[in-house]
Amino acid sequence: MKVIPTKLKDCIIIEPTVFGDDRGFFMEIFQETRYAETANIKLKFVQDNRSKSQKNVLRGLHFQKHKPQGKLVSVTDGEVFDVAVDLRSDSETFGQWEAVILSGENKRQFWVPPGFAHGFCVLSESADFQYKCTDYYDPNDESGLLWNDPEIGIEWPIKKPLLSDKDSVQPLLSDIKEKIKSGWKDNG
Repeated sequence: MKVIPTKLKDCIIIEPTVFGDDRGFFMEIFQETRYAETANIKLKFVQDNRSKSQKNVLRGLHFQKHKPQGKLVSVTDGEVFDVAVDLRSDSETFGQWEAVILSGENKRQFWVPPGFAHGFCVLSESADFQYKCTDYYDPNDESGLLWNDPEIGIEWPIKKPLLSDKDSVQPLLSDIKEKIKSGWKDNG
């Protein structure tokens, strides 16, 4: 497999080795030893998730406050613009973002370590999205950032996304920056 660094430390793009012929293809989507040695992903995965969304759906930017999840994300069918935002308070790239196109065709994976907000928008007619998580989802611990926060400045490839009610009213980074930097010790 090939590991491609990004501008955000520890956030990487992975191109798995794909064996294919006229009958189809085979690939490993995760192998613990190889991913630890080659991609430096040494955390244990405890939950796998899958979603399907239609064109122009934007999900995110989501994160958990006290139990951050690392996510190994990929698309099995369709195409998405996948985004990570660094929320690690001690990071040189705090508040910066990285994006990658993930598709069933390119078979790329995106490693989004704990301490990042994550989101994606669907570019194809629909997309099947899957991800492995390093911690369990806890609805009482979830939070998010507004998808079009001007301080972050994500260059989304769609102008009028289809959003959930929750995602349309997420806070701006400036509104929660001090809570993030304090480790959410005050007010939640």
